[in-house]
Amino acid sequence: MISTFDARLPQGITLSCRSATGAKGKPRVLLLHGFPEAAWVWDETLLALADAAHGMAPSLRGYAPSSAPAPLEDYRAKHLVADLEALITQLGAPMDLVVAHDWGGALAWNLAALRPDLMRRLLIINAPHPATFLRELRDNPAQQQASAYMNFLCRPDAQALLAEGDFARLWPFFENMGGTRWLTPALRERYRQTWLQGLDGPLNYYRASPLRPPGSTARAGRAPSGDQPADTTPNEMPDESLAKLNLPPAMMRVTVPTTVLWGLRDTALLPSLLDGLEDWVAPLEVITVADASHWIIHEQPELVQRHIRRLLNA
Repeated sequence: MISTFDARLPQGITLSCRSATGAKGKPRVLLLHGFPEAAWVWDETLLALADAAHGMAPSLRGYAPSSAPAPLEDYRAKHLVADLEALITQLGAPMDLVVAHDWGGALAWNLAALRPDLMRRLLIINAPHPATFLRELRDNPAQQQASAYMNFLCRPDAQALLAEGDFARLWPFFENMGGTRWLTPALRERYRQTWLQGLDGPLNYYRASPLRPPGSTARAGRAPSGDQPADTTPNEMPDESLAKLNLPPAMMRVTVPTTVLWGLRDTALLPSLLDGLEDWVAPLEVITVADASHWIIHEQPELVQRHIRRLLNA
């Protein structure tokens, strides 16, 4: 059975969290979701691992029903990482394992670099390390094209555009990035009800980040469906130049024992993002899955759960 609790953080943010009832007293696992999801996507994993772990999954800042402040500044990485620092401290640091997918992975990379004392192990699932992501966005036209959808999400009117036609521009995030065999009618409705609670908070992760493909200052990008609305409203915040962006190496190096699980059919995050990862992360284990996409946590949940169990016993 899934239970819920609110974690009220010192910075005035409340994160709505989910856990498996009866799992307390076991090794502790923190599971972090990505876009456009919420904590409930980990329910199956929380239940499957309840015999071996006390799993906890927060809905991140901006994602309903957690706090969703309005100012764009509140979605800078330093604030998002501070949420996780405060949450883990409140839950009782360190976590035995942090499992993170997509945007949750982006935050977990930063957290592991800045506060390695907060976790014993890290499992990253299809989420690029900021140093390799910056390199590929600067130098690799294929990754620039694969990430072009990010510019669409930075538009000030993105929430309204995504909501049109029963979220017609949002479903392709699943449909165009690996298929939808796992996306049942019941699950579609769960997503729909989550998105109806607001998308601007999740979209602010993209708007506030300097890591985006070039060209977004000129015109807003295309939606994942390839659709281009007639109104090409400029972004409300100009891009920071990738050429000038500096990520301090000392803040990017991860010394927490890390496993990266990567679905190779991810059309948004290409396998080249794994190249040179060992220069930034050690000790490092990289596991690639040929028949999985960006949505590997839904396509092959048993595989993900098996690796979580393995790492807890390592």
